Amino acid sequence: MPKVLIVSDSHGLTEEVQTVKERHKDEVDAMIHCGDSELDFDAEEMKDYQKVRGNCDFDDRYPEDIDLEVAGMKFLATHGHLYRIKTTLMPLSYRAEEVGADIVCFGHSHMAAAEKVDNRLFINPGSIRLPRGITEKTYAIASWNGKSDVKVEFFNVEGELIPSMTVETSLQAEE
Repeated sequence: MPKVLIVSDSHGLTEEVQTVKERHKDEVDAMIHCGDSELDFDAEEMKDYQKVRGNCDFDDRYPEDIDLEVAGMKFLATHGHLYRIKTTLMPLSYRAEEVGADIVCFGHSHMAAAEKVDNRLFINPGSIRLPRGITEKTYAIASWNGKSDVKVEFFNVEGELIPSMTVETSLQAEE
């Protein structure tokens, strides 16, 4: 079953970013950092992450968005500040439609959640430094067995699963 690690809003943390990466690197097919790392693009901690620029990242080598395909699933990753994600998912939804994304990863609000909108899954892994809405410092792992069986699990920064936050869904078009 393919898996993607999703982290965001680490705001200068180095040890935690590295620890999360090391903990899961052998079990995931890709790693995404959704911005506000506040680290240099070339920082060792950011190596192996597909990464984007957040509003607190000043290294202009970070792209604003990236799209990638992992085992048949198309991802769009962005920070979210340029898409007004704190008030609506509509602009980000339009961008996801433009690139044909199945799964959209973003941060910025520091609020961990996964929500399906029009057969597209939007994932905010929360923040491993400054969570909002919950006390746990979180990141996420998305896994799938085809588009009909998609799961998002949230973990605290210590690597413990938070079962109450797990989301299971299908991205298949309903007939």
